[in-house]
Amino acid sequence: MSGRAQPENGKGGGGRRLPPLLRDVTLWRQLGRTYALSVIAGAIAVWAGIPLPWMLGPFFAWAAMSLMGLRPTLMPMGRELGQVAIGVVVGMRFTLPLLLATMSLLPAMFLGTIYVILLTMSAAVLFGWLARVDHVTAFFATAAGGVADMARVAQKFGGVTQSVAVVHALRVACVVGLVPFIVVFLGERGTPPLIADEVTGTVWLVPVALLLGYLGARALKPTPIPNPWLVGPIFVGMALGISGVFHVHVPGVVIVVAQIALGTWLGAQFRREQLGALPRVTAAGLAISLYLVVGAALGAWVFSAATGVAFTTAFLGFAPAAVTEMVLVAKFMDLEAEIVTAFHVLRIAIVASTVLLVFRLYGKLRGVRLEP
Repeated sequence: MSGRAQPENGKGGGGRRLPPLLRDVTLWRQLGRTYALSVIAGAIAVWAGIPLPWMLGPFFAWAAMSLMGLRPTLMPMGRELGQVAIGVVVGMRFTLPLLLATMSLLPAMFLGTIYVILLTMSAAVLFGWLARVDHVTAFFATAAGGVADMARVAQKFGGVTQSVAVVHALRVACVVGLVPFIVVFLGERGTPPLIADEVTGTVWLVPVALLLGYLGARALKPTPIPNPWLVGPIFVGMALGISGVFHVHVPGVVIVVAQIALGTWLGAQFRREQLGALPRVTAAGLAISLYLVVGAALGAWVFSAATGVAFTTAFLGFAPAAVTEMVLVAKFMDLEAEIVTAFHVLRIAIVASTVLLVFRLYGKLRGVRLEP
């Protein structure tokens, strides 16, 4: 025997099975089609001059195709790994003076978060009236938290989880689809960070930095810290940058790939069957999403006047969803992505820890008893 044929189980040490993911040819073809379309959509967006083209191109394309009933095959952990790359890049921008300046804004950010909570409570009242849903569903559909967490708590109190999911999807879509254009239209570009972005001879350290960012995300995963896939790598990038252990310039192609992964995932979150089954909720959810964007702009204007932070940076911080995407917009415009990150993380942490207290306050104000 020539030894070309090896037993499948490889007991003699000659044959080794590939992992199922690597052996699934059909899956790889489907992934290839999905991301080939995403790349084409991104290239068209570049040609059209759309801001953040490699994210918004795939987002708009797959949102449209999802609404037509087509479902993309997504790369496993594509969104998470994209956030790791973005987090490391943003963390590397931090310097000690910038970190201290960001921390000095925490009291104003706290007040801004209180404003956002009050804004979402008013949105709940309006949404309940427009969509004709119960108070529980209205509150958790408009709360400034993650869709999975809000849907789970809503179900516990007797709310309609499908309506909650639809409104959160529409809110994210409105924020991602509108805010970058508003920021580009209204804002001037900032000054690129003067860190060691042009350091040569450190390309081999890029995989090391990304791996450390991934491990940082994994370390935060069991903790209550919000959005660990972004926050963990930011902490890692900050530690590397401020300590001076090493600096890396993450190639632009890595950020492009991250944007494609994020945009494709976001577009795939639309469900035609959900939107079609709840037309009144969908229409009301769209109106409420626009209401929240306008409310965020008003809060950002006050915050900017009080602190001196650029309006566009404040607007990205007040945006009622999509922390990773807003951080990307800030980086794209060379704005203070660090302030945007801190604002979103603080808001998510406060909302997650106080949502039930705010929920009961909302019930008292509405004159209803809200119990599980």
